[in-house]
Amino acid sequence: MLEVVEQYRGLEFFARHVVEGFITGLHRSPFHGFSVEFAEHRQYNIGESTRNIDWRLYARTDRLYVKSYEEETNLRCQLLIDRSGSMLFPVDGMNRLQHPNKLTFAVYGTALLVELLQRQRDAFGLTLLSDGIDLQTETRSNAAHKHYVYSVLESILATDHKSDQAARKTSFVEALHLTAERLHRRSLVVLFTDTFIRQEEWEPMLDALRHLRHCRHEVLLFHTYEQARELDLSFDNQPTEFVDLETHRRLRLNPADIADSYVAEMHRRRDSLKQKTVQYGIDYIPVAIEKGFDQVMIPYLLKRSRHF
Repeated sequence: MLEVVEQYRGLEFFARHVVEGFITGLHRSPFHGFSVEFAEHRQYNIGESTRNIDWRLYARTDRLYVKSYEEETNLRCQLLIDRSGSMLFPVDGMNRLQHPNKLTFAVYGTALLVELLQRQRDAFGLTLLSDGIDLQTETRSNAAHKHYVYSVLESILATDHKSDQAARKTSFVEALHLTAERLHRRSLVVLFTDTFIRQEEWEPMLDALRHLRHCRHEVLLFHTYEQARELDLSFDNQPTEFVDLETHRRLRLNPADIADSYVAEMHRRRDSLKQKTVQYGIDYIPVAIEKGFDQVMIPYLLKRSRHF
């Protein structure tokens, strides 16, 4: 299927193709409650008027749904993408669906969520982060806005990131604080980031995430990484040159010499992030970019069904 999608490249085609297949698959899975009709219906809440219940749908599904009219917006969602240099790892993965880098995965994952949000008539906006807020769109639910967001996402894929890596820093802590302050209405904030930051910025980053929750936003954090090389340091047992994608600092060493301590530190950081986010009421989703996009859609649908 991905081979067919890559012939077209367009994000909108990709998102529609994958989401339609995903929704069809939900009918045959334990998640069948998320039916195709969710674009036009919402689940009935006990105590509200029965005037708009769709009884025909009830006869087919044995579930109570209320008809949602076009002007209704069930949810406001702000989609955040970390564009720091470390998100370009692996460097041979830009624009590749089968073996993407972290930024490519975040762009395509965001496109899928945009398609789901627009089908549900939810309002959505896009924020791009590096050492500040590079872009923050308005939050809307119409088709024209969806096409605009897709065009922004496609421009990320078309950018020569090798030439502008120097401007992409990992420190997006202040940008997260600004995002929390700019979202004046309660929203679902979805963040794609690899959390590759300096040790001294670790606690400030956690404070920024807590700021989002303090402002009453729901937060879904997709922690993106490549499992083999980035988390487990699976390289050949020979001298290898490593390049910092943000500072361009180069270091030559044998990965086997540091593998044990590196892996222990990476897993310690991931466990610490998970512990803190759970403590703050943030949904933490570790995402190995090699494992496909269902990692994005199912957590989103579950989060939406619980809170909105």
